Amino acid sequence: MLAQSERACLVIADISGYTGYLAGSELDHAQDILADLLETSLTALGPVLRLNKLEGDAAFLYAPEAEIDGSILLDALETAFFAFQRRLRSIRQATTCQCNACRTIPNLNLKFCAHNGGFVRQRIMGQEELAGRDVILVHRLLKNRVAEAFGLHGYGLFTAACVETMKLVPTAVGLIPHVEQYEHIGEVPAYVHNLQKRWKEEEETRRVRLSPEEADIHMQFMLPAPPPLVWEWMTDAARRPQWADDVVRVDVGTMGGRRGVGTTNHCIHGKAAAHLEEIVDWRPFDYYSYTITHPESGESLVTEVLEAAGDHTRFHWIMRVQSPATRAMMEDPQHRPMFEQFAAEMRQSFDRSVARLREILQEVKAGCRPVPRRDPRRGRRQWGTRSMTRAIPCPTPMHIVASPNRPSRRSSS
Repeated sequence: MLAQSERACLVIADISGYTGYLAGSELDHAQDILADLLETSLTALGPVLRLNKLEGDAAFLYAPEAEIDGSILLDALETAFFAFQRRLRSIRQATTCQCNACRTIPNLNLKFCAHNGGFVRQRIMGQEELAGRDVILVHRLLKNRVAEAFGLHGYGLFTAACVETMKLVPTAVGLIPHVEQYEHIGEVPAYVHNLQKRWKEEEETRRVRLSPEEADIHMQFMLPAPPPLVWEWMTDAARRPQWADDVVRVDVGTMGGRRGVGTTNHCIHGKAAAHLEEIVDWRPFDYYSYTITHPESGESLVTEVLEAAGDHTRFHWIMRVQSPATRAMMEDPQHRPMFEQFAAEMRQSFDRSVARLREILQEVKAGCRPVPRRDPRRGRRQWGTRSMTRAIPCPTPMHIVASPNRPSRRSSS
């Protein structure tokens, strides 16, 4: 009996740069990283596209034409690309391994090739295979001139047939016209979707970062360790009581056991009232921002910035009061001294805390204190989840300003 022909959107997700990456890397680490990245991408694609099979560093997926349109396709591919980039960044930043596989992770990227057409199902050695001219075409798209023509390694390449069937308007969704040529197939009109640009836009729209010019309180100081080590001690709730002044414990609320935007921290103090922190931006080793909600003073926004300075770190603690009522009190000459007293007390607390943190960092660098081990293949700590730490900066000049007319740089996604 002849197999019945079906029509679908055919998609290949391919990790670009993997052949060169594998050739110069340790096989065990390289394969673990590949499996991790493919799993991340397929998890994001799964609700929309069905996996037909894995093909080395690529995955062949499809969706019946009746079940997908252009908007859903673009959403799925962009979501997968963003997840891939975030996972790539997490693995790179979390590992301390110096093997070639771990050092050259930034050379990897993700590309998609998509085409709409017909296929038939075949079973070979118990495995279902999709076959037909259009299946061959979508695989041939992997060998293309996009990198040469546009300088891109993270992109989507859609045939004109795909764009037309998906009812996409190329100019409206930012698709760039392109043509490929293949032996036995001929000219293939296509469009390129710049996923690297979309990733940059995604990153920028989610930024919540105060500048020193927006600060009500801005403090900066030097710590005797590079940013990754400083980050470890400043963003680990289990370590906070070891160095932070008057902190008894931190109760952490994470999503799935991993910290990032949306994580909440309930900071319990010995003498002062407790306060609630919520992370609103998270850029490991660079900066993080969070809101602080205090029962008396309301909400404030804090950005903590780590800048590399040789083998040291220049740390910035930038705070701006968000509560309108509290800002009004700050501008009132009668209440202004109260804010200045609060800032002075905070400075004293920072002085005590940073002194302890400096000693700890020097001990860690000297090998006197153990640091948590991590699995470089998974980019996760082996002993449990982390929580954001309230930074305790100090012995440099503190700049106190107040201007309720200055907006903060809190952007929405």
